[in-house]
Amino acid sequence: MELGIIGLGRMGANMTERLLNGGHRVVAYARTPEKVQSVVKKGADGAHSLEELVSKLAPKRIIWLMIPAGKPVDLTIQKLINLLDTDDVIIDGGNSFYKDTLKRVEELKQKNIHFVDVGTSGGIWGLKEGYSLMVGGAKDIVEFLSPLFKTLAPASDKGWSYVGPNGAGHFVKMVHNGIEYGMMQAYAEGFALMKRKEEFSLDLHRIAEVWRYGSVVRSWLLDLIAEALKDNPDLEGVAPYVAESGEGRWTVKEAIDQNLAAPVISLSLLQRFRSLEKENFADKLLATMRSKFGGHEITKKEKS
Repeated sequence: MELGIIGLGRMGANMTERLLNGGHRVVAYARTPEKVQSVVKKGADGAHSLEELVSKLAPKRIIWLMIPAGKPVDLTIQKLINLLDTDDVIIDGGNSFYKDTLKRVEELKQKNIHFVDVGTSGGIWGLKEGYSLMVGGAKDIVEFLSPLFKTLAPASDKGWSYVGPNGAGHFVKMVHNGIEYGMMQAYAEGFALMKRKEEFSLDLHRIAEVWRYGSVVRSWLLDLIAEALKDNPDLEGVAPYVAESGEGRWTVKEAIDQNLAAPVISLSLLQRFRSLEKENFADKLLATMRSKFGGHEITKKEKS
């Protein structure tokens, strides 16, 4: 098949390469010319504007977006609407909020342009291992696009699936990322507890390696933990700062809207908020209260 890819960041560029390796023709565009040139060297056909990208594709055109969620997606779709024809297809493979996806579907229906939302997981390992793809949209359009999904997935019959109508793909990916938050937090807390037990002198890398085989907590995340601890057992030089990109927040809000208890995901999100604070006022206030009612000593912050 042939398609256009807009967005050549870490995932977009690797997905382009995997599709090229699978025999597909890819016309690639990014705002940074150097990124376009990097995939051209691997066999892609480069484009330096949306107009050029669309002109290099034959109807029924397929345009795959791998760009940041929110306004960038809206602005790109607004430009594409005036360039595409009836029956062309736009795929959003980014981490868009599913309710935004539903709005975009209705807008594109008026132009008779198809829209497919693909929750995409795999990170920087996707090029080698394949991507997990959660696909939402009209069944006939998903079937038409299936050769692309089969190439990007770990296997033609594994790691990808049609999960439901438009919005379902991004909804499932949102929940996937919420679960990821909880799993990461549990691992982090468990390893921190073992590190704190200094009298046992635990080798955390060795323990991670033991757990990777046969344990009920084995996972790809644990594989990555083992690799990290092998290279840097004390995680020297790593700041205790964990970014929150939005998906966990959306998952928690959805749970509230559905009157569903999701305490692990919710608390893992709050812990990420906590890590972003340079100075925690709440902890300062706690220390002050202990001093006021119990006479406990306040530890003074050293001046830098």
